[in-house]
Amino acid sequence: MATLPFSAAQSISVSGFNYRARHSNLFFVRAPRFFNRLKRRNLSVKNIASDQRQELKDPSVNGEASLETLEPDSASIAASIQYHAEFTPLFSPEHFDLPKAFVATAESVRDSIIINWNATYKYYEKMNVKQAYYLSMEFLQGRALLNAIGNLELSGAYADALRELGHELEDVAGQEPDAALGNGGLGRLASCFLDSLATLNYPAWGYGLRYKYGLFKQLITKDGQEEVAENWLEMGNPWEIVRNDVSYSVKFYGEVISKPDGSKEWIGGENITAVAYDVPIPGYKTKTTINLRLWSTKVAPNEFDLRAYNAGDHAKACAALKNAEKICYILYPGDESIEGKILRLKQQYTLCSASLQDIIAHFERRSGKPVNWENFPDKVAVQMNDTHPTLCIPELIRILIDLKGLSWKESWDITQRTVAYTNHTVLPEALEKWSLDLLQKLLPRHVEIIRMIDEELIHTIIAEYGTEDLDLLQHKLKQMRILDNIELPDSVLELLVKQEESSAVDSIKEDKVSDKETESADEEQAEEQDTDAKDVVTFDPDPNLPKMVRMANLCVVGGSAVNGVAEIHSEIVKNEVFNEFYKLWPEKFQNKTNGVTLRRWIRFCNPDLSKIITKWTGTDDWTLNTEKLSTLAEFSDNEDLQSEWREAKKRNKIKVADFLKEKTGYIVNPDAMFDVQVKRIHEYKRQLLNIMGIVYRYKKMKEMSPEERRARYVPRVCIFGGKAFATYVQAKRIVKFITDVGTTVNHDADIGDLLKVVFVPDYNVSVAELLIPGSELSQHISTAGMEASGTSNMKFAMNGCILIGTLDGANVEIRQEVGEDNFFLFGAEAHEIAGLRKERAEGKFIPDPRFEEVKAFVRNGVFGHYNYEELMGSLEGNEGYGRADYFLVGKDFPSYVECQEKVDEAYKDQKRWTKMSILNTAGSYKFSSDRTIHEYARDIWRIQPVLLP
Repeated sequence: MATLPFSAAQSISVSGFNYRARHSNLFFVRAPRFFNRLKRRNLSVKNIASDQRQELKDPSVNGEASLETLEPDSASIAASIQYHAEFTPLFSPEHFDLPKAFVATAESVRDSIIINWNATYKYYEKMNVKQAYYLSMEFLQGRALLNAIGNLELSGAYADALRELGHELEDVAGQEPDAALGNGGLGRLASCFLDSLATLNYPAWGYGLRYKYGLFKQLITKDGQEEVAENWLEMGNPWEIVRNDVSYSVKFYGEVISKPDGSKEWIGGENITAVAYDVPIPGYKTKTTINLRLWSTKVAPNEFDLRAYNAGDHAKACAALKNAEKICYILYPGDESIEGKILRLKQQYTLCSASLQDIIAHFERRSGKPVNWENFPDKVAVQMNDTHPTLCIPELIRILIDLKGLSWKESWDITQRTVAYTNHTVLPEALEKWSLDLLQKLLPRHVEIIRMIDEELIHTIIAEYGTEDLDLLQHKLKQMRILDNIELPDSVLELLVKQEESSAVDSIKEDKVSDKETESADEEQAEEQDTDAKDVVTFDPDPNLPKMVRMANLCVVGGSAVNGVAEIHSEIVKNEVFNEFYKLWPEKFQNKTNGVTLRRWIRFCNPDLSKIITKWTGTDDWTLNTEKLSTLAEFSDNEDLQSEWREAKKRNKIKVADFLKEKTGYIVNPDAMFDVQVKRIHEYKRQLLNIMGIVYRYKKMKEMSPEERRARYVPRVCIFGGKAFATYVQAKRIVKFITDVGTTVNHDADIGDLLKVVFVPDYNVSVAELLIPGSELSQHISTAGMEASGTSNMKFAMNGCILIGTLDGANVEIRQEVGEDNFFLFGAEAHEIAGLRKERAEGKFIPDPRFEEVKAFVRNGVFGHYNYEELMGSLEGNEGYGRADYFLVGKDFPSYVECQEKVDEAYKDQKRWTKMSILNTAGSYKFSSDRTIHEYARDIWRIQPVLLP
């Protein structure tokens, strides 16, 4: 076979020798033979839905897809990496250093993935399978390299290949920046779901936005948190493939005109273009490779005002370009200003519009002509991850009515059968509401459609409850309408007028039976009652209140299903957040407890523990059949297992200690307990309760002799991590407080290694993959009833970390599975919270003396000169914004402190602690995202796996 020689000038120096001398033709000798094998072997593919076997033929014969079991050796991989280093260059050719090695390695892996990716996509097209589409404003992916080669089962081969090239796989993987496409649990959940969908062979795609700067990069300075732009795309993203042939027009502003035939057209306004960037998502031990399609925004070249540019008005010339590009600059732009609100709405609509246009294009292409739109819900399932993609509902209706010519009734029916909604919060501020005037200005056609949906809802409510009891009807409409504080539609007003006239006629007939004197008295009494009723029952909007659109209500009304993400959360959704809707449509409401992928969160990030699990369960299949983790419980008292378990934890703790020294400068003792709270900084997650507990611990230590301290307290390293939103002032105060406490405590020679407090800057997935395996106690201490689920609690438990927490979110189910004795529980329960807040408002709350002691200690200036009066003041008073301890830190403080004392006692008995750790891993098998995805596929999407063996 002829080979293509490299020129001497293109030779790469690797680890002191000329790489070309040994491998100049290696890729071209081996790779063609390697890829030719892909062509020769036919592949039998089973569609489980129909239980029919389909033969994928040789692509060289008819261009159809073909798959092959990939078994490249390290030499072929090394040649592939070398090829990309020279012929897919993003770096200068002189050196093969780590950044260049990472990109070349990633591109080599991508080659393997693309073969499966293209075949998967072509097969879905050919078979016209029903497909799920997961729309999310966040996908918190983390680094992709180790996950990809792990899923492809090529970790060993790539490690050997890179070692041959002079690098270690771990060092190369460390060069990859985390994709800045998410912030917290919402985005990480979405990424775990994509991994499970691919692994389980479900036909599905993810849709999101390609943020240029992500949320922000967090710096910790003497002033607390500071934000700078994230630079994750600075060196390019080797995993993404731009699809310049896949783009869609997205419109804002303009006006809606009525045509003579009664149809509507949205014209004028601002037009931008959404361009697709695709990221392949490989499954584990399967050829199925699905797609995450991210949208980037731009404008057509003719929007660039060349005349203005040449005239020197550069800002005007570039205005359209900048307006389009900024849509995908930042995840969650601050929305304190009207401009910020507009930008966030533009982001949400761009995601919905571009994604639905793409989904419909897939459907039409697969369906052929003529298109039967009645089949759309049988081929398409759209899942809205929280309320951010709510505009999918009016957008799908708009496309079907205005562009495809369907009737309102047909479009409404199709939409309700296609779309579903996952609720992730009970916080009122997170159940999005948008100004009607703002929506009217930005999306005039969608407001018309939302009004139609609202009108449809009102008629449904009237059909269910009638118009006889106006008090009841007023209550239902106040709770359930999509349009808040907005006049009733004409059709409803007419109905109410007819009801009022009918009631008046009935009243006259009854009055004729009475004598004149009684009649006069009755009429006078009726007039008084009518006057009172008019004072109480009114359907007119309040001119003093804003007119709003309630997006969560729109999601419930417009979707086929609504699900919470933990058992307790789903009950709150049914009984409190959407209770009126639950009474009307109980069949819509479901629970789907969140899950995480064991591949990333144990197998790849904790290889030491993974080896132990494989050894003691007798199989390496536990990452797919997670119930096999439960067999660890049988050996929880085994001394050999306990010894191996502690050794693995110690090695992981040493890695964490090295990391903390590198990132913060603090030196910590790996023999101390590692106590960790890492998550988004928010008042309801109660990092403030944690740090105040630490302050109490520190104060008590200072009051003791050295001997008393050593006898009383277990050495602890208290680790925090997480970002406070840039405009969330109180959360940023909490970050500042934590860092100030750390500065004081960590430099106190009297305390030494007995207590350290460390805030990890710029917490992300990669940091989590390091911290979680080395953690021993994890804090999930939110105010009960306020955390929808949580997923970090699952990751910690899976890695043998013991939880301290409230009965909130998935904590409830984790505690049930791992055992009550293996979970440190404290605090008020969800059903008590409203009563406790009422008690506080009535001035009946009596704070614990220990809590008052801590506040006074902080105010004394022990932790520096920063004024913490606002922070401490938020925990005082009985009412008022930013006061009255809304999240019950003071109420739960004594219970929390006493529970921490139990933690110390348990940790002193390492045999008991290790058993608890093992039982946490054994009991966490139910919290796999594979299980969650199976439930979504079965109960909401109604899709079947399509196996490509």
